[in-house]
Amino acid sequence: MKFFWRMLAIWLRARRLPRRDARDVGRIRLRVLPTDCDVFLHMNNGVYLTVQDLGRLDWMLRTGVQPIMRRHGWNVVAARISISYRRSLDLGAEYDLETRLLGTDERNFYMEQRFVHDGQLAAQGYVIGRFLGADGPVPMAEIAAGMPEIDAWRDEVPAWVREWADAARLPSSRGDHPSIWRNR
Repeated sequence: MKFFWRMLAIWLRARRLPRRDARDVGRIRLRVLPTDCDVFLHMNNGVYLTVQDLGRLDWMLRTGVQPIMRRHGWNVVAARISISYRRSLDLGAEYDLETRLLGTDERNFYMEQRFVHDGQLAAQGYVIGRFLGADGPVPMAEIAAGMPEIDAWRDEVPAWVREWADAARLPSSRGDHPSIWRNR
């Protein structure tokens, strides 16, 4: 719930700004709030992942993806996320969250997100997202039908991102997969 007001602010801001091409880098200016911090008064590592949602929300609103989703009753989920931290973001620090689409495949979209403070990279994350409908995953071709510029980015995902995606893949949620720890 603590991110509700930030999400509302992103939504209201996006309504006032012009539409953006799906290939453009999106930037939103944010500040590290007390509720973002751990006991060391810098942004908690888990908060970065939640803040990334704000960048993806801005991207979906400004590119026109969100109205397509709403019209069809689709939802979006993060299937895989990886983030690396370089510098801390301390309480009160202003930073930019940059979000860009790397590309798509048949089922997923791939994004890069950067936390930038004083022109310096503080953290960088990669996200694999998927659109879901009532019957399961929505093929990217259906999304691209309303946004041809997304289809133009099909298969442009860097090879190393695909390798990471394959290495981090979990078994399907449709089958049984108990948590079993194996000895080394």
